[in-house]
Amino acid sequence: MFRNLIFSILVLVGNQIFSQIQFETDRLTRISYEVSYHGQKDSNQNQIWVYADEKNVWMTNRDQLSGDAKFPFEMTFVQPDEKKFTQIAFLNKSEVISMVDNESIEKQEFEFLNETEKILGYNCKKARTIINSNTIEIWYTNDLKIKGAPTTLGQELGLVLKWVRNGNYEISATEIKKEKPNWPDFIRNSKPKTLDKLDYQDKIWKSRFTTLPIFENQLIHWSEEFEPREGVMRFANGTIVVKKVKFPEIKASQQIFLDLIEQSNGDAYDRTGTVFLIPTDKKQSFLDGLKKGAKTLPIYTNGNGKEYQGVVATETYSPLVELMRFFTPFGVNHFNDRVMLKGKTWQDSVIYRQEISQFASLMTEKEAYIGVFIGNYDKGGHKISMNITIHNDRNSDEPLKKVIPLFNTLNVMEMAGQDYATMFDSEKGLELEFELKETLKNAQLRYITTGHGGWSNGDEFLPKKNTIFLDGKIVFDLIPWREDCGSYRLYNPVSGNFQNGLSSSDYSRSNWCPGTVTNPYLIDLGDLPAGKHKLQVKIPQGAPEGTSFSAWNISGVLVGD
Repeated sequence: MFRNLIFSILVLVGNQIFSQIQFETDRLTRISYEVSYHGQKDSNQNQIWVYADEKNVWMTNRDQLSGDAKFPFEMTFVQPDEKKFTQIAFLNKSEVISMVDNESIEKQEFEFLNETEKILGYNCKKARTIINSNTIEIWYTNDLKIKGAPTTLGQELGLVLKWVRNGNYEISATEIKKEKPNWPDFIRNSKPKTLDKLDYQDKIWKSRFTTLPIFENQLIHWSEEFEPREGVMRFANGTIVVKKVKFPEIKASQQIFLDLIEQSNGDAYDRTGTVFLIPTDKKQSFLDGLKKGAKTLPIYTNGNGKEYQGVVATETYSPLVELMRFFTPFGVNHFNDRVMLKGKTWQDSVIYRQEISQFASLMTEKEAYIGVFIGNYDKGGHKISMNITIHNDRNSDEPLKKVIPLFNTLNVMEMAGQDYATMFDSEKGLELEFELKETLKNAQLRYITTGHGGWSNGDEFLPKKNTIFLDGKIVFDLIPWREDCGSYRLYNPVSGNFQNGLSSSDYSRSNWCPGTVTNPYLIDLGDLPAGKHKLQVKIPQGAPEGTSFSAWNISGVLVGD
């Protein structure tokens, strides 16, 4: 009867709800398995339960049968003699999908060994195989008239009672008994939708985390002509796009990732890009500057005769919080078929991905303005797609980190008149004072820095030490430099080739490469007491040559408890 029941489920998955199938079955054989690692076993673990008769196998576990399983979870129905199995995934109580695999079991190959062992009173033989560089050893018995296993591996050999990976991870049978399964109502009443294997796996993968779509195929280009997008604001003639994003509750135990995909849509050059969050907690914000002009932002001066707009925090203004700095390569995708080099197959896009969990307190249960800037004067410009994903990790009741924006000299409104960060030509460099209302414990300065000025003596190509002082003491003294730029040649189809055999994208640079993310430095500051503090950044910026000049894009936020 069990065989007929499961066969019906297999045939009717996607066409018939489970409640239309009779679950009144005869008593089946249930094999209980427990997992151990290096001989250590969790006494409260969720046991693997396998139900079997002479022709069919159900792979499930204790929590699934009790209704306590966390979504998403999978149950597997196997027909060992027919060498196929059906995966059924419960993404939630109302969304169920399935997939039939009739190839994987057929492809399994084993080495049969002479070793034997007695497990739970049954005579077991040993087989071995290698899967993805892992050695799997299986002990199975033919004493019973049933087949089955705690995984899909070895199902057709007999009843697997022990399964060992690399000699240290073990799944072993602890009990064999007869019983009638008690299926929870939401399993009985579910209606699986049949998908192909790739779509099934992708659906399960994406159900494990929260995805917030931000931009999709969004152009960032220098043009007054543009395709209107719902919720997307454009500034600086289209080189900046901003969207208000509603975030769910985010806990300290969760991890946040930013994903951005970039392709050239006509611009052939490597450009500075940044993903930023606009703080709106004070009287004035960078959004005011975007709407009214850069000159309306607070002005910073250091005695070199120039004015810099919106770069440092004041009592009434917070600068942009830089979530990720990235650099476009030379013309990826748009120019791929225009430059053909032997042995080079150009990539079709660049994928930038970075963790931004430290900024959770600026997002949780809030509507935040998230923006992207790519500096360019090209009508085609660049095309981007961007998501933010939120992932569960360990359980924790810790509070979210505090985030205090301090400075950001990257001139996001470059194409709307915001000046370049040339303030480091002065001995004073960048200075600011900030006040803490209470002690900031375990404080860190999240510092991003890149040097620019693309001629032979420009700071893009010359190592320059960055020195940061906090309350008169040096807390950071390092030369930010990248020597791995040649690793990304296949992202750069129109990178210039020189007489010395190098391409422009090969050259080492001041902490950036065409087609990469620039990682932040996390500078430990200890516990910062309440009160006023003074921070200073000094860089020996190179002198101008004719119309060429150097600049340093730096950003910094305080993060702590």
